[in-house]
Amino acid sequence: MQSRPQTNEMTTAQRYLKLAVLVLIAGNIYPLIYLRQNFEVSIVETFGITSAQINDNYFWLGIIYVVTYIPSGWLADRVSPRILMSFSLLMAGLLGVWFASIPSATEITYIFVGWGISAGLTFWAALIKVTTLLAKPEEQGRFFGILDGGRGLIEALLGSIAVVIFAYFTGADGEGTPDAMVKVIWLYVGMMLALAPIAFFILDDPIDRVVAEKKGRSIARFFSQVYEVLCKPEIWLCAFCIMTGYQLFWATYSFSVYMQSEMGLTAVAVASITVAKLWMRPIGAVSAGFVGDFFNIEKVLAILMVLASLALAALAIVPVGVSVTLLLGIVLVIGFLTYAVRGIFWATLESCDVSNPVKGLAIGLISFVGYAPDVYLPKLNNFLLAAYPGKAGYAIYYLVIAGMGLLGAIAALILKKLVDKKVTQKST
Repeated sequence: MQSRPQTNEMTTAQRYLKLAVLVLIAGNIYPLIYLRQNFEVSIVETFGITSAQINDNYFWLGIIYVVTYIPSGWLADRVSPRILMSFSLLMAGLLGVWFASIPSATEITYIFVGWGISAGLTFWAALIKVTTLLAKPEEQGRFFGILDGGRGLIEALLGSIAVVIFAYFTGADGEGTPDAMVKVIWLYVGMMLALAPIAFFILDDPIDRVVAEKKGRSIARFFSQVYEVLCKPEIWLCAFCIMTGYQLFWATYSFSVYMQSEMGLTAVAVASITVAKLWMRPIGAVSAGFVGDFFNIEKVLAILMVLASLALAALAIVPVGVSVTLLLGIVLVIGFLTYAVRGIFWATLESCDVSNPVKGLAIGLISFVGYAPDVYLPKLNNFLLAAYPGKAGYAIYYLVIAGMGLLGAIAALILKKLVDKKVTQKST
């Protein structure tokens, strides 16, 4: 494993300060893009579009993500992360200003494409790579757990504020849903625009020097590095673990409309439950990170994926008319487990034994596979709901994803076996 001179140059306090900034910016760039998680029905009413059109926008968002993941990794190996991340926040925020004007359905698609570029091409690989560089080998689980749990805490705080704003302006203040949604959008826009300069000035040297040292490599060297990454079976297992784990999380995006349209809950009740689920993210992700470092990342990941799959299957078969308390309990359990999975699945990258000069490239390739659900899950959701309208369509959707989650658990155990075998070979 290549040494990490940048962590040696920073004190523990400096590393955790930069991690805190990563938490802040990652926790603010995505909530507006995935506003449907808490307000899908209200978005339909505000923008005059259908749930199918919303899924189509997320399909295009996923296409942009998938197309840009590998170039994103290439950029992360060559461009300062503070430039990439501050640009991403600025671009996503300005697109949010456009979104707040309640544009047409066609313009909304353009906005989602722009969000795909700002949150994918110029942001994602830089975020993951900086986290791996800040963490020591034995700290990967906790750093990624803190990153995902911390950004979840930020999202939960902002989501709670957003629900209060929405409830106030649609209730006591007497405004309509569109006016309240615009105010919610501006909450997220303001945060992103405020954080853009903070990211630029805090995420500075010595991370910049790590990037600068890698400039000037030849084309032949680049293709050699691509071959190096592609030939590692651990990379593909890591990617499959992330893909199936991400699918479990992706299923939660439809909880809002499922509970409101199929289970009969009110918009405020649904928003309250989904925001309560967001509070499971810091608990699940951070605890999984520390437990994974203490025991074994791959083994803990496998156990969490099995439990998350079973919990999602339970939501699929629960009958209509059950109490709100039971639904809340199931959703909170799913939230805890899926966020725990998300909190540590990127820590498996350390087991892939990828050198720093190609780490961004590896992240890009893994993301290309791991986040492919952004492309096909919206289409699968639309297809199943059209073929099996109502609760049956959602039940099949959740059960399919749960089944894939079990396969992901098997992949995590295979990865553990490969890693253990290499460790044994090196020690003999």
